Amino acid sequence: MTLLINLSFLLSKPTGITTYALNLLPHLQQLYPTLLVSRNISGYNCYLVPPNQTAEQGVKGHFNRLVWTQFQLPQIYRKLKSQILFSSLPEAPLYSNCRFVITCFDMIPLRFPKRFSPLTAYHRYYTPQVLKQAQHIICISETTAQDITNFYGIPANKITAIPLAYDRNHFRLLNLPTRNYFLYIGRQEPYKNIQGLIAAFAALPNYKDYELWLVGPSDRRYTPTLTAQVAELGITNQVKFLDYVPYDELPKIINEAIALVFPSLWEGFGLPVLEAMACGTPVITSNLSSLPEVAGDAAILIDPYNTGEITEAMQAIATNSGLRSRLSSQGITHCQQFSWEKTGKATVEVLSRYI
Repeated sequence: MTLLINLSFLLSKPTGITTYALNLLPHLQQLYPTLLVSRNISGYNCYLVPPNQTAEQGVKGHFNRLVWTQFQLPQIYRKLKSQILFSSLPEAPLYSNCRFVITCFDMIPLRFPKRFSPLTAYHRYYTPQVLKQAQHIICISETTAQDITNFYGIPANKITAIPLAYDRNHFRLLNLPTRNYFLYIGRQEPYKNIQGLIAAFAALPNYKDYELWLVGPSDRRYTPTLTAQVAELGITNQVKFLDYVPYDELPKIINEAIALVFPSLWEGFGLPVLEAMACGTPVITSNLSSLPEVAGDAAILIDPYNTGEITEAMQAIATNSGLRSRLSSQGITHCQQFSWEKTGKATVEVLSRYI
């Protein structure tokens, strides 16, 4: 056995990294990997690991996984006579004889540091050691590749940018009538700029004709602030907090939206932008970080720090059917250049160098 794939972090409710890992798997099957996973995945050789090592167990889950990675994973690596370990997040055994390739999504905890946050310490002290000891680093955008060089001084020749993709069978145009809501999909962390989005929506001249749907898991650290803002602006009847929406329900919700509004202050990639374009839904997103890489010229790019720009873009899409139709067509065409086949093939090429 040569290639080990660490999937100890997989969530039962997929978000970014889980989605990436599961969509990549079929394309890595040609390398005959062994999966380190807490539950068997049909069609693969699996080595079962403890199930209490994910974000679903909170900080304790992350801590359990890091301890397991440092002390148990090297033993498994030697036991299975592995040649290389691949991890879809920047975690690997340090100062061991394990050779590894990792994927890095973003440097957001360093761009938006929080005092006393374990994630900030993780990225400040643990991540740089993993990156320096890795055989190679895969990034999900050129922006993240540049960040790794800027923040950690990692040479560019050790990094390969391989963009994410979307499920073409799942996210597609369904020819459903457009309803009266703008849509946001993602977490509720401050850097996602949901407060700016809410303020921009409230500034629409005819905001009472529309709704704003916020899709993403509630977070006791941030949701109360957002609901308080909504109440203060007097738009409680217009704003819906939908919490986590199952994967199977997302295409319909995206297809029926006036537009996806994704005014994040920074993203490693921005998968909802791509998924919305695939559904023919117009996109408003930020003109910084990786988002222009993803959106190209098929979206309205705004300054996320300028609430007025967000409002103007929402008003334009809501009232101009020609603009809406053009963005829909451009988005459908643009997203075709992204595919999990291309992502998988490029990843296999990197891993094959070390097997």
